[in-house]
Amino acid sequence: MFKSTWGDEGHHHMQTNADRPVSRIPPEAAGIFHVLKDKSASELHKILSDRNAYQQFLLSLDMVQTQIHLRDELRDETMLLAKHNLEKEPHIKELRNQCQIIRVTELATAREKLNELEKQKQEILNFYAPASLLHRLQEAMHKTEAESDALHQQLLNGEIDLTTFMHKYKTLRKLYHKWALTRLAANMSMVG
Repeated sequence: MFKSTWGDEGHHHMQTNADRPVSRIPPEAAGIFHVLKDKSASELHKILSDRNAYQQFLLSLDMVQTQIHLRDELRDETMLLAKHNLEKEPHIKELRNQCQIIRVTELATAREKLNELEKQKQEILNFYAPASLLHRLQEAMHKTEAESDALHQQLLNGEIDLTTFMHKYKTLRKLYHKWALTRLAANMSMVG
């Protein structure tokens, strides 16, 4: 029968040559040695030479059974998580689609707003552009000139009295000359 050379102490040591240090046997290996010490030489030889016997011996060890059990539990948990993840995939795809729709919709809305703001900006720039301001001054001058002419015609037709005519005509002519001088100054500043 197989006799243990290490004794039955809590800590097992393996003796080596005097010039080598004593090494400690890991607790897992100590359990295997404990099982092997009761085996006969023929049983040990069979374990070493026969693959099936070795496999049966290996599978009979408590620590191997524990590892197999842990592996099976982890595999089952992993499979369960994978199954749950696969079940959630259609929902995830739907959420992705919704996000894409929202992104596209918001982008379209933002682009529309940007275009509207760009248009407003251009209108403001055009409104305050020097050429536009000069054109509006010219239109104001023509309008004031037309009103002065219409007022003069009313006086000639006897539709208004001279005092009223003088007061309104004077106001219109002042306005006309104000527009004319402003236009002239603007033209001069653009040239010079």
